[in-house]
Amino acid sequence: MEFHLCRDRFCFMGNSYAGQLKTTRFEEVLHNSIEASLRSNNLVPRPIFSQLYLEAEQQLSSLEGSRADNEEEEEEEEEEGSESSSPPVSYQMKPPPEGCCTTDGFCQAGKDLRLVSISNEHIEVPAGFLLVGAKSPNLPDHLLVCAVDKRFLPDDNGRNALLGFSGNCVGCGKKGFCYFTEFSNHINLKLTTQPKKQKHLKYYLVRNAQGALTKGSVICWKGAEFRGRQSSSSTCSSTLFQLPESSGLSGSTSSEPLPAANLSAPAGTQQTAAAIDHIPSTAAFSSAVYNGKESPKQQLVKNNLSAQTRPSVLGTLTNSGPPKKRHKGWSPESPSSTETWNLQLNLQAPNRIKNDGGSLSSLPHSALVGPASSPMVGSGEPVSVPDNLLKICKAKPVIFKGHGNFPYLCGNINDVIVSPLLYTCYRNSQSLSRAYEQYGASTIQPISEEMQLLLTVYYLVQLASDQVPLIEDLEQIFMRSWRESHLSEIRQYQQAIPQTFPQVPSQIAPVTSAQLPWLAGLAASSCNDSVHIIECSYSLAEGLSEMFKLLIEGKLIKTNYVVIICASRNRAIDSCIVITGKYQARVLSESMLTPSDYQKEVNYQLVTGKVETLGSFFSTLCPEGDIDLLLEKFYQENQGHISSSLSASVNKPTSLNGTGTAACTSYEIERHQIRPFQLAVAQKLLSHICSIADSSTQNLDLGSFEKIDFLICVPPSEVTYQQTLFHLWHSGILLELGLEKEHLTKQRVEQYVMKLDAEAQIKFKVFLQNSMQNPHTLFVLIHDHAHWDLMSAMHSLYPQTELSTGLVDRLLNCREVKEAPNIVTLHVTSFPYALQTQHTHISPYNEIHWPSSYSNGVDLYHENKKYFGLSEFIESTLSGHSIPLLRYDSSFEAMVMALGKRFPRLHSAVIRTFVLIQHYSAAMMAVCGLSQMKNYTSVETLEITQNLINSSRQCPSGHGLMVVLRIPCTPLAAVAYERLYNVRERLALEDNFEIILGNPNSGITIGKHFVEQLKAWQKIEDVDWRPQTYLELEGLPCILIFTGMDPQGESLPRSLRYCDLRLINSSSLVRTTLEQELGLAAYFVSSEIHTEKAVVNDVLESDPEKLSSTDNEDEEVATEGSTSEKRSPMKRERSRSHDSASSSLSSKASITAFCSESSPPLIAAGDTAKSSHQVISNSAEETTNNYERQKQKVDKGAQTTISKHLPPVTEQLDTKQNIKSAQISITSSSSSPFSSSSSSSAPTHNSFILQTSQCSMTKASKQPPIVFLPKLVYDIITSTDSSGLPKSSSLLPYHSVMWASSFRPLMSKMMTCTEQSLYYRQWTVPKPIHMDYNNRNEGRMDTFHPRRLLLSGPPQVCNKNKIGKTGAYLQFLSILSRMLIRLTEVDVYDEEEININIKEESDQYYHQPGDMWPDLETFKKMPFDYTIHDPKYEDASLICSKLQTINSEERSMSRRQEDMYTRRQTTRMRLSKYAAYNTYHHCEQCHQYMGFNPRYQLYESTLHAFAFSYSMLGEEIQLHFIIPKSKEHHFVFSQPGRQLESMRLPLVTDKSEDYIKSPTFTPTTGRHEHGLFNLYHAMDGASHLHVLVVKEYEMAIYKKYWPNHIMLVLPSIFNSAGVGAAHFLIKELSYHNLELERNRQEELGIKPQDIWPFIVISDDSCVMWNSVEFDCSGDRKSDYMWTERNVSLKQILQHIEATPNVTHYALIGMRKWSSKTNSAEIKEPFSCCHVHDFIMLNVDLTQNVQYNQNRFTCDDVDFNLRVHSAGLLICRFSHFSVMKKQIAVGGQRSFHIKSKVSDTPVSISPAQYICAPDSKHTFLAAPAQLLLEKYLQYHSHRFFPLSLKNYSHPVLSVDCYLNLGPQIAVCYVSSRPHSLNISSSGLTFSGLLLYLCDSFVVASFLKKFHFLKGATLCVICQDRNSLRQTVVRLELEDEWQFRLRDEFQTANAKEDRPLFFLTGRHI
Repeated sequence: MEFHLCRDRFCFMGNSYAGQLKTTRFEEVLHNSIEASLRSNNLVPRPIFSQLYLEAEQQLSSLEGSRADNEEEEEEEEEEGSESSSPPVSYQMKPPPEGCCTTDGFCQAGKDLRLVSISNEHIEVPAGFLLVGAKSPNLPDHLLVCAVDKRFLPDDNGRNALLGFSGNCVGCGKKGFCYFTEFSNHINLKLTTQPKKQKHLKYYLVRNAQGALTKGSVICWKGAEFRGRQSSSSTCSSTLFQLPESSGLSGSTSSEPLPAANLSAPAGTQQTAAAIDHIPSTAAFSSAVYNGKESPKQQLVKNNLSAQTRPSVLGTLTNSGPPKKRHKGWSPESPSSTETWNLQLNLQAPNRIKNDGGSLSSLPHSALVGPASSPMVGSGEPVSVPDNLLKICKAKPVIFKGHGNFPYLCGNINDVIVSPLLYTCYRNSQSLSRAYEQYGASTIQPISEEMQLLLTVYYLVQLASDQVPLIEDLEQIFMRSWRESHLSEIRQYQQAIPQTFPQVPSQIAPVTSAQLPWLAGLAASSCNDSVHIIECSYSLAEGLSEMFKLLIEGKLIKTNYVVIICASRNRAIDSCIVITGKYQARVLSESMLTPSDYQKEVNYQLVTGKVETLGSFFSTLCPEGDIDLLLEKFYQENQGHISSSLSASVNKPTSLNGTGTAACTSYEIERHQIRPFQLAVAQKLLSHICSIADSSTQNLDLGSFEKIDFLICVPPSEVTYQQTLFHLWHSGILLELGLEKEHLTKQRVEQYVMKLDAEAQIKFKVFLQNSMQNPHTLFVLIHDHAHWDLMSAMHSLYPQTELSTGLVDRLLNCREVKEAPNIVTLHVTSFPYALQTQHTHISPYNEIHWPSSYSNGVDLYHENKKYFGLSEFIESTLSGHSIPLLRYDSSFEAMVMALGKRFPRLHSAVIRTFVLIQHYSAAMMAVCGLSQMKNYTSVETLEITQNLINSSRQCPSGHGLMVVLRIPCTPLAAVAYERLYNVRERLALEDNFEIILGNPNSGITIGKHFVEQLKAWQKIEDVDWRPQTYLELEGLPCILIFTGMDPQGESLPRSLRYCDLRLINSSSLVRTTLEQELGLAAYFVSSEIHTEKAVVNDVLESDPEKLSSTDNEDEEVATEGSTSEKRSPMKRERSRSHDSASSSLSSKASITAFCSESSPPLIAAGDTAKSSHQVISNSAEETTNNYERQKQKVDKGAQTTISKHLPPVTEQLDTKQNIKSAQISITSSSSSPFSSSSSSSAPTHNSFILQTSQCSMTKASKQPPIVFLPKLVYDIITSTDSSGLPKSSSLLPYHSVMWASSFRPLMSKMMTCTEQSLYYRQWTVPKPIHMDYNNRNEGRMDTFHPRRLLLSGPPQVCNKNKIGKTGAYLQFLSILSRMLIRLTEVDVYDEEEININIKEESDQYYHQPGDMWPDLETFKKMPFDYTIHDPKYEDASLICSKLQTINSEERSMSRRQEDMYTRRQTTRMRLSKYAAYNTYHHCEQCHQYMGFNPRYQLYESTLHAFAFSYSMLGEEIQLHFIIPKSKEHHFVFSQPGRQLESMRLPLVTDKSEDYIKSPTFTPTTGRHEHGLFNLYHAMDGASHLHVLVVKEYEMAIYKKYWPNHIMLVLPSIFNSAGVGAAHFLIKELSYHNLELERNRQEELGIKPQDIWPFIVISDDSCVMWNSVEFDCSGDRKSDYMWTERNVSLKQILQHIEATPNVTHYALIGMRKWSSKTNSAEIKEPFSCCHVHDFIMLNVDLTQNVQYNQNRFTCDDVDFNLRVHSAGLLICRFSHFSVMKKQIAVGGQRSFHIKSKVSDTPVSISPAQYICAPDSKHTFLAAPAQLLLEKYLQYHSHRFFPLSLKNYSHPVLSVDCYLNLGPQIAVCYVSSRPHSLNISSSGLTFSGLLLYLCDSFVVASFLKKFHFLKGATLCVICQDRNSLRQTVVRLELEDEWQFRLRDEFQTANAKEDRPLFFLTGRHI
């Protein structure tokens, strides 16, 4: 097994953990990477070190093996270089003495000298001697160990070696070898050339941390020559350890605890695998010693002894030289070589090996490298670190290696830290980004080393004294400088990066190494010595020695950064930067700890009692004595009588009124409701799910699911778990989804929420089993707080690791989840950045972001709540705002900084925590009357404590405020809890407010008294009830000590008023960490309340001094518009109210405001002008009269005026009153929140009471909480770049990811969430510890999981009445469930048949109800029912016959005008198993049918032309068939050329249950997605021929959606035609095909009449078919019962096809389904009437009856009338019915009538569809026939005025049926000879319609009919000439009068061939 270091990187310089190098061949890989990056065309650059990260172990061995030969060649080259140029002299060794050993690797005494053999043996080395390794030419893979007098060895510069030799044999112990020749003989080197020590003594040997001897650095013989060589390859790497091969892996998996309790590593260090490949976990960690070099053997013994006997701080020299087979130029240039660790060992606290980010590690990071980084083996002379450096300097200097070579460090190496992060930054910045290569970047030179260093100096110079350098800043400076230098080459790539950093000189001329020191010194000259430049002439060792000297002498007190430069003309520069500023050095050194090491360090300091000195120091601060003594004294004094009405008033809040309810009326619990935000998000989630289902990838078949199930995964926080259960319970979703019954129990709800802890796997296994057992259930796996655990499961397999680590990867990324087709994974998080890397599983198209409330100033969701998040908090700090919501406490920071100097060995988290505990303790004591304690706290803490204690007394029910005290480190939180709890008890405040320890691993524990209060407020009667979530603590006055390294999704109540984040780990500078800490305070406030005003009015709770106070550390008074000292690179003006530490009058007066009856009298403000940090600080400036400073501010227009003295208290005030309110009055009419003209006098007593009586919790819930931050974090959060984006946004997004390149653009403030996601997807890559690390594939799309979604939204939005993500995804489950139900349902038309009352009732029934088929002879006797009964023709003209007697009143009443255009009535029906489906249906059964079977690829279809002539069209018709390979068996092709000949037809006599004989044709337009063309289930799997009839322009889209369907493509001339054209061509093609088949099969001996003549013409909206079943078992024949059930289309068609004498019927149809069908309508099972929608057409009998190819509407009615008049039979099977689905798109709706002139959609009324010929009317872009039909439908009364509602005198329509509207009746007659027409005798017509008359209409035919006087005529022809000819031919002028103005045309242009009208009146 192989183990690797895992590290993260933090600030300076870095804000992330750096991963570890896996291979020892660092140099080659780095060079190859740089070269590859220059050559590659890949847009996204691969990080320089990525190929060095954790590759397979076998690659390491293969790398080493393959390069052994190359290394030997290099060594030979060096040997030659170190010799003179003279030719080698041949040499014969002296023969060995007889009988001695001559074996290679052994001395002549037979003792083994090989390093691998004796590395672990104790070797006695005399003083002044060093162990070195000699190379034997016969043993190229081994070193021989020798002891050599160090005087005869060179220093690191290759100089000062004495000539000659003195050495000992370490094998046999023989001493005194004075000649190297003699010595080489003794150790059996067997040389063939003259022995020379320079040639064969190669390496120093050093002992590593385990005490094993390993190969160290190369001995620098002839140093100048070697150094010049080495500088050319400055990328050499090294390892920390290299144990001999024999050490094996024996202890690597041992579970024995390590004796290290504090394990940590410098951030950003890069580890090679060899450093840790073979380290036993039980090894003792001691200093790796340079034997004899400043570190004698005795030191090792002493260190080992101390490690065994007591906990101590040990410096570990972890680098013991280069690994085996390393390049000889090895030096500490490698980042790995810098890593050494400060091991603080604690034998009593066994270390648990934990991996907290980085790579796979069996060892704690600190076991290998530690924060007190010791020297690596370097080059040149060693530099001795002075003793007592930490004690003298009060901080450990942090040395950042820069360019070139770094010297050895020796001596007191525990007191310095060396980091390679700057070196790495320099190297990365010299590699060009591949994104620029396409613009010729290969010719652009990278930024020079000199310029890099100069820019670094510029950057350091402009940093303020309280700022810490960030690696991101430096990278962007390098980026900008490089871009400006090469702007012409790259300006096309992207817009200029915003000016983020101060201007630096443009690189006009390159900076030379000679100029560099001078320019750097010039830059540093203006910074008041904060940056000190040291120039060396020879090596960095000089500069480091001088720096150490200056430090010891105290000459660098004001200096924060020392830049050491060694530059000369003839070689590259060497440089390093030393951080000497105490604050910066402490922050940077602590930033190198991982979170787990940070906890271990703190825990170690607590366990070992190191903090006791801090406690004793605090006790000396108080002049009155120890605080504990004061507390005890106070307790004793007040024990008998609880003085101060603090406790007396406690009973008031809990008092109830007479009804038993709380008296507070201003606070009420809001009801749970779905917010507009949540609904919008839920709908977006649903839309994405539908998109996945709609895609052609078949990854989600929504149609196959019947119900929803789900599992919510939450972090292992008990509060988060209970909170999620609470939301789930109250949402009602379980009942809505049908998962649970009415009586829901908590145990049942728990089945749906899984805590990611040790028991998670059991619950998850059940979930997986359910998903496999229920394939028709869609399981939604919701991963809430998804950024919490992204650890790879591979990196958490050790028994020592926490069980929850890596659980997400193990469970959610398991194969079963990935492959299950019915599991959808939804990640929900506020911080999605770590899930948005180059290797993410989530497609960018599957991300859903929380919607913005406003767009262009418009409120999108009408939400009455306004979200207050990070940007709003930052906004509150800007100038012009009132009280800022983000603040820092400068007096607290000053005290921390002072104590940090006093206690340099204590971690700052310990110091900060103890200081804050001290402040809270002092503040509580001051509130209780110990006024002397007010000087030992800060104004901020006083404000918090005072408002907390007073809050419950401002509400009659006792509601109070919550204060969240965030202490990430659990041991420190426990200490704080214990201390504050004790102080509270001593002060008798235990009933005033609660102190709660919020540990994520445990529930909430509060006192019984407070439980009763909560139960009373929330009206809970359960005796055993206890609060389980923080939300249930609403209104409870409390301090919540919130612990845990990261919040885990816990929501906080609305009563949260203060969020104290002063103790968060400020060195953990990654974006996610900062934002989730600040997310605790995120808040929804009521948008009706102006936020600023709400904040201002909180003067009772907020210190009024906040309005105008200034930072105590600033020595000038900052007023509005003034510029303070430099604070950050961006000089953005902020409100000075961010810090309240100044002890101004009002602040100090407020300290006295907690007086009670027993308190000392109120003290004048001037007496209170001290604060805690003044005791420590030596600055006299900080104790100046604050009142004077306040007065200056007021004079300069500050926002508030404070009276100099407190008003005298002349009357006894209620102790609940907050005296602060007496100091200020608010003028509501003032334009500003606090006007300088406001009265400075106190308000009257009455107004005072009025103000304080309001419930403070209610006030708190109406405004965001106030947040206190560490100064360092405050500066980062509030500083912005030029785009306005907070600097925190540019930090590394997450610990376990890293930047793909230093050369990345800045983020922009204008970026949307989607753009930010794409940014991170391009510029971040996961580290090996990240669960997405291995999710990479060359085909990028393959890495996205198709059923995985990401929902990101602002943090904590669920905390106030569930307005957030939890409610949104629960609502999503609800609407998803409803949609699945909806997918199994369909809206079908459900309308009664129309014109039933017109039908003549008859007692005669031709068939019995139970007859299966019609009797032909009986059917011929049945009269034809001309009346249209289909409800879709409700607005169509009535067709009259002689049988009908029409009551005009009835007709007009049934056709109310307002009802004509109402939405047609539908009903929702559940789809049966015999339904037809659209393209969204994907089930396994019909995959092959749909063409998704692999055998039928989408392109496997062929296009065939099919031509036939048709005389009526006057030309040959050319149709095209698209025939898939799978359907070719339905067709006949000619053998030579595979030309399509015909479509196969069966025989009439064929009988089979397996196929349908009639081909089905479905004309369709605009419904490629929604048309119901999937007939697989409707046909019950039977073989059938189905042809889609499409228009030419829609061919491609239909083919895409229906790849396995046969397409009949209409000619292009029909692209704008209506359905009549499709019906016409279907019929004519079918008849032509019938003739072809008869001819073909006649040759086979089959009679023509035996060929099946029927086709089916079906609408594309027919969804289901039904059959009526009769039960005629009654006594009388007329008695029957009937039921209607859904049946397959196969059953119906086969039944109809089996009808006796079926070929005698021309048309067969069925009833349209209606739920209102009555028995009378189906009593006659067969009807002779109109058939619609789904018909069987006999193309043989109807050969001479055609559809009208011009028609758009009513073409089926027109065709029915033609067929009947031709004497053919039309039969309707009333027992069968078809359901038609309502489809909102396509069909007739696809025809839009618009103006031909303008494309803008303008509403055009039907009256404009016709115009006078030759007029200037606007022409319309629509077919003339469509305009005609629409005009007649709505305006035919203009042509036939006498016909309006005159149903007894219809319009005579010859040879056609046109819809003249519902108020006009028509009478159809055919002019064909021998046709069947109604008897017109006795009928008088009110009008005559002649539409495109043919030659069968003659004058004599028309003269048979009689017309009313004044009846009107309308003649319609194709052109004006035909119009005149028709009038003449039909002799119309004999009976009709025409006028010139009565001629019209459709509103078409001439080229569109308009239709012409002529109207006339009957004479």
